[in-house]
Amino acid sequence: MAAMTTEALPPGTAEAMLRLLDDTAPQVREAMLEQFKRLGEPALVFLRQTAERGEPGLAPHARRFLRELGGEDTVGMFLEFVRSFHYELETGLMMLERTVFPALNPAETHGFLDGAAARCRQLLLTPATAREKCLVVSRVLFHEYGFRGDAENYHDPRNSFMHLVLERRRGIPLTLSALYILVAQRCGIELEPIALPGRFLAGCFLDDEPFYIDAYERGVFRGEDDLREHFNRLEMPFDPAALMPAPVGEVLARCCRNLVNQYTAARDHTKAKLFAEFVHEFELAYRRHAEPT
Repeated sequence: MAAMTTEALPPGTAEAMLRLLDDTAPQVREAMLEQFKRLGEPALVFLRQTAERGEPGLAPHARRFLRELGGEDTVGMFLEFVRSFHYELETGLMMLERTVFPALNPAETHGFLDGAAARCRQLLLTPATAREKCLVVSRVLFHEYGFRGDAENYHDPRNSFMHLVLERRRGIPLTLSALYILVAQRCGIELEPIALPGRFLAGCFLDDEPFYIDAYERGVFRGEDDLREHFNRLEMPFDPAALMPAPVGEVLARCCRNLVNQYTAARDHTKAKLFAEFVHEFELAYRRHAEPT
């Protein structure tokens, strides 16, 4: 059993708790629960960390104690969301980032998105084509707010968490595209996630000709010929199906895959393992959904 370390608990306490965490004897569980109550917030930190580690023999017990203590089991909540197969982009992104930042208040992110959309609506003219409306969204996000792709630290895990993207004004194609989609949605512009290999875009199918918004490149509009060239650069055959909207579940799973790679590169193997578990749960959910009833 790997040792658990946390500065929030007295020396040796975390190791002692780990040895007893999976003991199902009622007397032991009751004594553990009382000990956690006495320790207060440090115990909640310890239990959240243990749940994040995802060890099959310990994580379920940590989550059970969290529920009994009234502390939010944000990892367990996200797993239940994944298994539900009822996905919504904004909800999923907020729940995903709370698995690492459990004290995060999603209302702050919602408020930022609302404010950005309100600024867009101030500038929108009617009547207007979808392309003209998206030009306004691009102006607000990339010129007024200054969002851009984080080419300098592309593999930084912070680029995959929406609240940190909003704070730093930096992101990767997936999170910047999600930001664009969520702001546009608040303005009555329904855009779609487009999950190309090696790139992520927002797609607009509202005008006669579809077009694609490259949020990583500050809102450049791209057509099908541009995306064919993208496939050529990757030395891959062009796949027209890749230009169709991606299911929200696949967007969230891809975000988790990105985090596996980012945390692996950062040598944070605990969090890499956690997000690999989420990817596996998404795969299982899709498999169950595809099975005939």
